[in-house]
Parts: sequence; C-alpha cells; structure tokens
Amino acid sequence: MRIVLITGISGSGKSVALNALADAGYYCVDNLPPRFLPALAQYLSRGEEGHERLAVAIDARSSASLDEMPSIIHDLTSEHNVRVLFLNASTQSLIQRFSETRRRHPLSGSPVHDADVGLLASLEEAIERERELVAPLAEFGHQIDTSNLRANVLRAWVRRFIEEEREGLMLMFESFGFKRGLPLDADFVFDVRALPNPYYDHRLRPLTGRDLPVIEFLDALPVVHEMIDDIYSFVLKWLPRFRDDNRSYLTVAIGCTGGQHRSVFIAETLAARLAREATVIVRHRDAPIEIDDSSRLVASVA
Repeated sequence: MRIVLITGISGSGKSVALNALADAGYYCVDNLPPRFLPALAQYLSRGEEGHERLAVAIDARSSASLDEMPSIIHDLTSEHNVRVLFLNASTQSLIQRFSETRRRHPLSGSPVHDADVGLLASLEEAIERERELVAPLAEFGHQIDTSNLRANVLRAWVRRFIEEEREGLMLMFESFGFKRGLPLDADFVFDVRALPNPYYDHRLRPLTGRDLPVIEFLDALPVVHEMIDDIYSFVLKWLPRFRDDNRSYLTVAIGCTGGQHRSVFIAETLAARLAREATVIVRHRDAPIEIDDSSRLVASVA
C-alpha cells in the first residue's frame, strides 16, 4: 500500500493537501491518533475493498502520541511504501490565516500535557509550542513552506509529490526572491543577488529565467558561470554524505531579489548538471510560471 502521511503546522495547508490526495484516489483520514495508524493500514490493505492508497493527516491535536510516530513510520516502511509530507509556514502568515478564517488554533487557550508550559493563551505562543511538538517529524519527509503559496499552487506541488517515483535521496533546487522571505524548507541557501540583474533591462523585465532572452543574457556572463560552478562543486562534494546519512530529501534554495530571473536560471542549470547524481526536482516559488509546470521532475537516476 502507498501511504502518505501529512503533518506539520496547523494552518499551513494540510486540509488543502488532503483534499488533493482525495481527488487523486487516496483513502483520506484527518486527525488520526498515530497509534491507530498501523491497524488502519492493515485493515485497508487486507480488507475486502483492497485499498491501495492511504493518506492520513496528523498534527498537534494528537500530541499525546506524537512521540510514537518515528517508530510507527519505521515499522510501516517495512511493509508499505510510506512517504511523509511536512507542511510549514511562517508565524506571521499563520497568524494572518487564523485571523482571516476566525478559526482557533488547536493549542490556543488550552492546557497542554507538559506541566512546565501550562495554558497557551496567545495564538503566537500556541504556534511556537506546536513547532516544538512536530519538529522531530520534519526529518522524515519532504518539507514545503506554504507561507507565500496560493492554494492551487500547493495542490499542484502535492500532485507532483505523489507522482514522483523516488529511489534514494531526492535533490530539490528551489528558486525564490529575498523580498518575500527565506524558504523555511531549505537545507542550504545561496544568495545570487551579486550577479548582474536582467530586471534592469526593460525587454527582459517581464520574462523569467526560463525564457531564452534571459538565458542568453545570463549565459554570456562568466561571473554567472563562476557562481554556478561553485555551488555545483559544493553540492556534488557533500551529496554523498547526505545520502550516507539516509536523508530522503535535500533542498538547495537559490535566491535573488525577486525570484524571477537569476535564481530561476541558476536553479534550472544546476538541476540539469546534477540530474545524473540523484533524482532531481526544480521548484520556482516566486516566478510567474504556469502552475502545472512550477514543480517538475528533471531526472531519476538510481
């Protein structure tokens, strides 16, 4: 059975992700206590209906048994194809979302099991406490920072996530713009704002780093290739160490001012150069690229 576990911070889009999986034919369960997950997987996989795909959302509402999740994931992996999707977002964006929807955070205004914490009175305090509770789960899966994502983009990224046939470590290059903040899901961040900016050419301004005129502009600059070579050498050198550490995902974020030209071009170039070293994905957070093509699998080489 293919099992997708959706976890992360409340308000980061777990309901959107779960609905996307339901549309893809997954049997979906929200807020399942982790200790019941093995029994549910066994029942669905061996029952008369013979379900082959299961998606379960788990968050801080199940805080009493979150500590059991690492061992549960390990046990499930021995019998099923298990993947974990961890959704995150900045505290500021989460506060705005809860304010707009007038929903109460699961931990807001309620006592928690840790006697040293007591009553979580404020929304911000509840969000930070939840980060502590679910942080150990982040290392098991693929992280998506939804702070600046529209719901339809998140749905597209979730569809891409379940379509990937992954073997070993997944290497993702994500372009972004510093003016919209750092991506929370990045393992490494490289700043390419020191490079010449196509934005100041009025012909190139409306384009992206995937358009031929911008590609030709940046490709003709030796300093751009020096930057690419340095990042490539760094990733290539340390990739085996992360693979040996049994990492499932490694996210390399490339940032420029607006996330439209330089970072997009460099992310695409690095992905193409490293496609023979790992399964590679390119994702563009802030570039105005068609949604269905905003996250694409470059290559899969075992």
